[in-house]
Amino acid sequence: MTTTSSSVSTAHPYDPLTAAEITSAVGTVRSAHPHLTALRFPIVRLDYPDKQAVRDGRTDIPRTAFLVVYDRAEHSTYEARVDVDSAVVIGWDRIDGVQPAIMIEEIMELDEIVKGDPDAVQALRRHGVTNLELLQIDPWSTGTLPLPGVDARRRIIRASAYVREFPEDNAYARPVGNLVFIIDCDEKSVAAIEEEDPVPLPPEGGNYDVGSVGPLRTDVRPLEIVQPEGPSFTVAGNVLEWQRWRLHAHIDAVEGLVISDVSYLDGDRRRSILHRAAISEMVVPYGDTSNDFYFRNVFDAGEYNLGKTVGSLSLGCDCLGEIRYLDATLADESGHPHTIVNAICIHEEDYGILWKHWNFRYQDKAEVRRSRRLVVSAIHTIGNYEYGFFWYFYQDGTIQFEAKLTGIVQTRAIAPGAVPEFGTLVAPQLDAPNHQHLFNMRLDLEIDGPNNTVVEVDAVGRPIGPGNEFGNAIVAQKTVIANERDARRSCNTATARTWKVINPNIANRLGDPVGYKLVPFAGPTLLAAEGSDLARRAEFARTHLWVTRYDSRELHAAGDYPNQHPGAGIGDWVRQERDLVNTDVVLWHTFGTSHLPRPEDWPIMPCEYVGFSLKPVGFFDRNPSLDVPPPGAGRAGCHHKP
Repeated sequence: MTTTSSSVSTAHPYDPLTAAEITSAVGTVRSAHPHLTALRFPIVRLDYPDKQAVRDGRTDIPRTAFLVVYDRAEHSTYEARVDVDSAVVIGWDRIDGVQPAIMIEEIMELDEIVKGDPDAVQALRRHGVTNLELLQIDPWSTGTLPLPGVDARRRIIRASAYVREFPEDNAYARPVGNLVFIIDCDEKSVAAIEEEDPVPLPPEGGNYDVGSVGPLRTDVRPLEIVQPEGPSFTVAGNVLEWQRWRLHAHIDAVEGLVISDVSYLDGDRRRSILHRAAISEMVVPYGDTSNDFYFRNVFDAGEYNLGKTVGSLSLGCDCLGEIRYLDATLADESGHPHTIVNAICIHEEDYGILWKHWNFRYQDKAEVRRSRRLVVSAIHTIGNYEYGFFWYFYQDGTIQFEAKLTGIVQTRAIAPGAVPEFGTLVAPQLDAPNHQHLFNMRLDLEIDGPNNTVVEVDAVGRPIGPGNEFGNAIVAQKTVIANERDARRSCNTATARTWKVINPNIANRLGDPVGYKLVPFAGPTLLAAEGSDLARRAEFARTHLWVTRYDSRELHAAGDYPNQHPGAGIGDWVRQERDLVNTDVVLWHTFGTSHLPRPEDWPIMPCEYVGFSLKPVGFFDRNPSLDVPPPGAGRAGCHHKP
């Protein structure tokens, strides 16, 4: 049984805009500025209300829409705020020196722009492309890299070409090498062509559907997950409740899946843990220096509006079990609302043993409990890649985030017999360049309230000496992150480094401050050279953790407008050197992978997993999962079998 539940409303302050509210907000802006004749709407979303009002549970918070408005005729960008109830523009600001994110409509226009340009057609023919009907043109944001002969103030993207043999063909099997088109999105024209000697198209296809891969294995028997009494969670609007947990989930146009207002019912106390969490930015830089690849790095949130790429999920494919869904209502660039059905999947999973012990001296059975987790997920498709974002909530108070990376690796055509220097040969004459996927998660923690302190904790072995004569001492070395000038931190696997967020004003029964720790993903940071265009623009990715003092304007680690921008965001914010002790703090965790592709990643890539956990440390007085019932209908425990 599956149902969608987005038709039910709880009027939570973070509920996303409805279709009617989107229509009202866009119409209000158009009416207020009739002299702007070529308006596009890259972003239309809720203007997030004051945090304290949300904490207080107020129900009288005005509904306000936030819009990024772009006028193609003037090449100008505006930010608007609209009171959707009264249909009044309450804020209108021109933002100079920025370009909004690349719009989906601009991506969809690329094929016709290239095919309609005689010089581009001739260039394609020189590279062996004669059938333009099945041409595929992909966008690449250009950052602030040089644009030979092109005014950098224009709204520009670079574009690469791929050849299909039929409409559903995997175009990434046949990239057109050494050919790049520079596109003016406002003029809808090819502004320049960058071309080197032609490279033959790779000879093999790369399709992976059932009809293309040959006989399927026959030894896979059905695996069914059933909950005859229904799931243990409830959904009302965008608010989810499961056992002790309560949270809000929705899709934001930029950040994608957002989890907010997370609390835990501890006895008769509902305790705050996490006010809001979302991907603030992610960067995918490619490490190939060739002329058709050196510029390829993308900021998937800020340059492409990650949330607008969310897809519909289906039972038995993306989610398995007793499923509930939430829809997402978003606006296209014309300002028209549309609904992505089943954008968020909610279900429960068995997760093995929660805890167990067999007292073999006295008992003929073990005390064991099985772990169950609540799963809240969404999947975003950006060009060739899929990103699955999965939030897990556990019975022991743990919160986990996992990103599942799949889809198709980016490819480059190389000459017969050539050996890739910056990638891997995945098929004849087909190179998959080395690259990285680096996410930054903004974690607005709220441990029993807003006034928190971040403590770096290292497990350290002490040298032999007085009090440690045998050299076996291990201590928790604690460093308070007291100011933003000290807020750039790196993982240390040798010391099992974690970052604990404590509330110094509230103690547990043992007298220690309550807290949660971030168990980070100890992976790579940005490999681009210091001083490079990318290193400036993706400063957030150069270290694993940043800590800032809360500011409602600071949502995106690379700034609000990274497209064609030299760099902004978290590196600038920490230069304010704000104090971080016993105040409202935000953690920004960078994690990801350096992907050196394998032949096994072609023609479609098995999931790669990256993520982190938030675990209680003294938040509870003892194991909070003691009250989980034992498995089995009789609840009699599990017998030990020698």
